[in-house]
Amino acid sequence: MFKKFTKEDIHSRSKVKSSVQRTLKSKLVAQFPPLEEVIDELIPKKSQIELIKCEDKIQLYTVDGEVYFFQKFDELIPSLKFVHKFPKAFPTVQVDRGAIKFVLSGANIMCPGLTSPGAALPEAPGYEKDSIVVINAENKEHSLAIGKLLMSTEDIKSINKGHGIEMIHHLGDPLWNFSIE
Repeated sequence: MFKKFTKEDIHSRSKVKSSVQRTLKSKLVAQFPPLEEVIDELIPKKSQIELIKCEDKIQLYTVDGEVYFFQKFDELIPSLKFVHKFPKAFPTVQVDRGAIKFVLSGANIMCPGLTSPGAALPEAPGYEKDSIVVINAENKEHSLAIGKLLMSTEDIKSINKGHGIEMIHHLGDPLWNFSIE
């Protein structure tokens, strides 16, 4: 999604009203319930949230100058910088060591990279198709990427062929390196 993202893709910037800020916080908590206990620490009341409208109907939300989450259509998707602040709040899968270089180059993740030794998927019932997941890697402390499941985790385990996760955002991509200044 952000492979060729540049400052030229930005159409407008505006500050977010406090009422919209409250709505965004409650939407984030509804999508990721574990955030409820820390949302006011992650996005303090006095912080300034800015909305940046971009090409392809993408909206970035920055908190004190750092992109925390973005929106394409209705769903709020956390940025990796936001995920690194409180990683336990998000649905997570793990790829094996062999998939790391492909993930960091922005490739979609194949099912075998999620089912081989060193990889980890959640126990049943798992996550549904189209869920946003955080991608960790074997023996690595921080998350590598954010993706969208192309099939449920149960289907990934049973089919074990083809693409399992569509890449949205990864370490080192233009969104990771983006700054407003």
